[in-house]
Amino acid sequence: MLVTGLSGAGKASILRVLEDLGFETVDNPPLHTLEELVGDGDRPLAAGVDTRTRGFSPGTVLLAVERLRLRPDLTVSLVYATAEDATLLRRYTETRRRHPLAPNGRVQDGIAHERALMEPLRNAADLVMDTTDLPSPELRRLVERRFRPDGAPGLSILVQSFAFPRGLPRDADLVFDLRFLRNPHYDPALRPLTGRDAAVAAHVEADPDFPAFWARLTGFLDPLLPRYVAEGKKYLTVALGCTGGRHRSVLAAERLTAHLRRSGWQADANHRELSPGTGDVAPSGRSAGPRDAPAPEGSPAAQQEGREALSRIP
Repeated sequence: MLVTGLSGAGKASILRVLEDLGFETVDNPPLHTLEELVGDGDRPLAAGVDTRTRGFSPGTVLLAVERLRLRPDLTVSLVYATAEDATLLRRYTETRRRHPLAPNGRVQDGIAHERALMEPLRNAADLVMDTTDLPSPELRRLVERRFRPDGAPGLSILVQSFAFPRGLPRDADLVFDLRFLRNPHYDPALRPLTGRDAAVAAHVEADPDFPAFWARLTGFLDPLLPRYVAEGKKYLTVALGCTGGRHRSVLAAERLTAHLRRSGWQADANHRELSPGTGDVAPSGRSAGPRDAPAPEGSPAAQQEGREALSRIP
């Protein structure tokens, strides 16, 4: 596995987690030594490469990846770590480190230069990990889920629940809107619970539109996943969203993960709004207002939302 990306985006943290998972890790080896390193041990190898690597250029890295992929005894993955400019600048400010592409200049100039330079590697990556909103413990859990030693080869699927007012998950490949379903938030007895609780599950599944939605969701995904495998895709994130990210989307994510595992896929669920450090707030820290709330159940607006959402699923 080759781990690359923007300086300050978490490449070293990813390598440390991989080392804890049993990988042999090497940071910034000369690119011409990669093939020799692969043949030296019996443990999986994770090598970090970036703009500090001797002889680095995106073209050279991509050529090395292609050469390694010609070997039938190897499975090669390219992982790219990234983050928003403001996050990278804040991390450099906090650590008082110099940017490798701007040792005597402004950090923001180095970030811009590196982002443009590394774009070919981002485009070619098997997995892009955006660490902008990921605290260190959550990044560790994400890496462990993706690359745990007992993971079966093939497509690794992450099913992510989330709240729309907090924004879409940055690494989502497929996004489904569940806000048309019956909302447990309006039942005082269910409000403090989550989609993992049986009472919430029963409430949502009693929605008369739920069976049709579920049949269409699984009917859409089941034939799609083998096609992703056929084209060489290794990682897939399916995002399921509702308003608060605690009830409907959590239930659906748990159910979908169980369905995928029964079908033989390597799948894990992650609930963004149930993770430590998250709160029920709207984007940019503003308080959630009426526009963030779903239409009251049973209202014409809610019924129309449901019909439109079901019509968007093949």
